[in-house]
Amino acid sequence: MAVPGWLERLRAAEKTALLQDGRRKVHYLFPDGKEMAEEYDVKTSELLVRKWRVKNALGAVSPWQTEVGEPTASAGGVLGSELIKESSSNPIFMRKDTKTSFQWRIRNLPYPKDVYSVSVDQSERCLIVRTTNKKYYKKFSIPDMDRYQLPLNSSALNFAYANCTLIITYQKPKEVLDAEEELQRELKKADHGGSAHVGVLIKLPQGPAKTESPVQTPLF
Repeated sequence: MAVPGWLERLRAAEKTALLQDGRRKVHYLFPDGKEMAEEYDVKTSELLVRKWRVKNALGAVSPWQTEVGEPTASAGGVLGSELIKESSSNPIFMRKDTKTSFQWRIRNLPYPKDVYSVSVDQSERCLIVRTTNKKYYKKFSIPDMDRYQLPLNSSALNFAYANCTLIITYQKPKEVLDAEEELQRELKKADHGGSAHVGVLIKLPQGPAKTESPVQTPLF
């Protein structure tokens, strides 16, 4: 089965954790040089942030690319701020998961609910958002489903619309729920001093500390 393959890849990565401001921040360095940083709510274990970065052939590190969580605005000084302000009315796409579903929000969509349709494209393994007035079109994949090599199911997909925001929900299949539960058990076991694989300590991407003292822990 494909699910253990992704879990084994996570186990093979070098990992460190940082507990700070009610979040568990986990950094993975994979054998191929890719890095993944995740942040979980300590109380609920919900995934709040997941982002990736890679090295090119010359060894330069790319900027972080957000997969889950609020998109990171690139620093651009005054000009950057002006550009962001000018484009603030454009649709904003972001992913914000729950414990049981993958969820995306597309803000600044002013059209009536009945013009939207969301469908599964099995051949391209992606979701497609369309409007009957042809004012908006977007195609996007579900990386988790690709990692687990699981088929997409139209019956798991639904959407809602309110306050100029389209909310798209895809129910996580049992294989994903089981894998995420197992991963959380291993992370919590490391928190409580359980058996852990000692990896290379890597500084996690983080903001300034606020209320708690960071605790870095080598993981499973």
